[in-house]
Amino acid sequence: MLRIDGINYAIAGRPLFETASATIPTGHKVGLVGRNGTGKTTLFNLIRGDLHLDGGSISLPSRARIGGVAQEVPSSDVSLLDTVLAADTERADLLAESETATDPGRIADIQTRLADIDAWSAEARASTILKGLGFDEAAQAQPCSAFSGGWRMRVALAAVLFSAPDLLLLDEPTNYLDLEGALWLENYLAKYPHTVLIISHDRGLLNRAVGAILHLEDRQLTLYQGPYDQFARQRAERLAQAQSMAKKQEARRAHLQSYVDRFRYKADKAKQAQSRLKALARMQPITTPQEAALRAFSFPEPEDLPPPILRLDGGSTGYGDTTVLNRLNLRIDQDDRIALLGQNGQGKSTLSKLLSDRLPLMEGEMVRSTKLRVGYFAQHQVDELDVSETPLEHLRRLRPGETPAKLRARLGGFGLMSAQAETPVGDLSGGQKARLSLLIAAIDAPHMLILDEPTNHLDIESREALVEALTDYTGAVILVSHDMHLLSLVADRLWLVSNGTVQPWEDDLDAYRQRLLSGTTNGSKPGGAPKRDAPAPQRRPRPTKDEMTALRSELRKSEARLEKLNDMHSKLSTKLADPELYDNNRSDERLVWQKKFAEVESGIERAEALWIAAQEKLEAAEQAARG
Repeated sequence: MLRIDGINYAIAGRPLFETASATIPTGHKVGLVGRNGTGKTTLFNLIRGDLHLDGGSISLPSRARIGGVAQEVPSSDVSLLDTVLAADTERADLLAESETATDPGRIADIQTRLADIDAWSAEARASTILKGLGFDEAAQAQPCSAFSGGWRMRVALAAVLFSAPDLLLLDEPTNYLDLEGALWLENYLAKYPHTVLIISHDRGLLNRAVGAILHLEDRQLTLYQGPYDQFARQRAERLAQAQSMAKKQEARRAHLQSYVDRFRYKADKAKQAQSRLKALARMQPITTPQEAALRAFSFPEPEDLPPPILRLDGGSTGYGDTTVLNRLNLRIDQDDRIALLGQNGQGKSTLSKLLSDRLPLMEGEMVRSTKLRVGYFAQHQVDELDVSETPLEHLRRLRPGETPAKLRARLGGFGLMSAQAETPVGDLSGGQKARLSLLIAAIDAPHMLILDEPTNHLDIESREALVEALTDYTGAVILVSHDMHLLSLVADRLWLVSNGTVQPWEDDLDAYRQRLLSGTTNGSKPGGAPKRDAPAPQRRPRPTKDEMTALRSELRKSEARLEKLNDMHSKLSTKLADPELYDNNRSDERLVWQKKFAEVESGIERAEALWIAAQEKLEAAEQAARG
């Protein structure tokens, strides 16, 4: 049992904890949530003993082992598998001693203990964990020095999972995992035999891998039973109740104060006025919990372009002479919201770079709208910001002709207020750096926005704000993310990047998640599971509020897309009805308009199919909601 009892701690005079308490029973999985900067990582350091409390206590059972990922494993010649095996220090020490022990009694004790800790299956267990985090057998045999820092962070995570500490502390572990690794980790943690405390802003992980939420707010810790969605409902009810009580108290205070103001100096009412003054003094103010302001994103709106804005026919791309993707036959319209699925190394980033013109086309044809502007965000770009410059200076280089007021307005539209505008990037939080990089990617009002892991370092409120902004954005979105919640609310099309090509995934995200957990995605048909694998019909579970909101949003987007295409169809029909267009000298122009007309008709056919599918999904969900 982890017991946090009345702890106090302050940094540079700013209190992070004031008599905060919580008790986490042994074996429970708990998500630690709270706004950025409230002290979540500091709490981990206090639990580990890396920092000393100003007051109170934190206690664990004697001999309890605490484990966590503090930093990446060092670059060395040791293989990944041996690096992970070495994390179980007891096993390593016993095996080393078994080589030199001569006393028969001690040899027997060593062998008994090795059997107790299942030492002989250690290699298989370590290999399974590494495979789940994206390392195949060949990679496991390579030295750590062959991998970049992000991959070595995965090795560090594998090592701590393999060592199986009694209290596992994980701080945003999915930040350096892809979708496949994140889903594997969810499943692994749900079955982990000991206590887990995990800091995360990933709603999917907090809904599926933990059974309670520890909320850090107003320097206090509150434990809520249930996954994140249940916590969110309970917290909303608590906020509403506190606000109602505060409003009633304020009215009561105003009434008492009014009486005092009217009668305190009248002899016949003085006693009653004094009584009310004492009542006012006794009333403890009811304060509502601090609410994180919804730090909105504001993507500039591009002008409309005729569909498609990009088309690939028989395309292939790669690096140097190595082809990574081929047989690419893809079409993107301006109102598309596309999520790229696929295991790590299959080519999602390669496709993103091709679409953003950062990689050349080796074969085939790519037709882009002549006015197409593309915005590109990748996590590595956050690390490439100039740490010595302020956000204002970054924008001034990109927009030298704009006034400081206009530049500050741009920053404010991405949640970077006046204080952050003039702060060196090196002193900004990870979330603030990500906001600046997103602003830079979108500054030209792109018709297509390519986002590769945009939510790393963003807290839950900011992720919700990003969902709203992308829903309102009028350009195409190409999205790579391990955040299933984000993908489910934003994407209306799924592309599977697998086996050297890209094809539509016709099933939904839940089906893809099940495929990943069963280990059969690679090599399976992109169109979804074969009919013979379909489970027996089951009663559809009652949809959540988020799911209903997403389905209604999908239907609205489908209707808007169809309306836009029909409007374009009407305009093109008028154009093609113009007799002057059929002058012999305008045959080339006529062919261009006829081609656009055919493309719009094709787009309407596809949009109608999506609209019908969205309607059917919503009707089925509403029927399930009614029971």
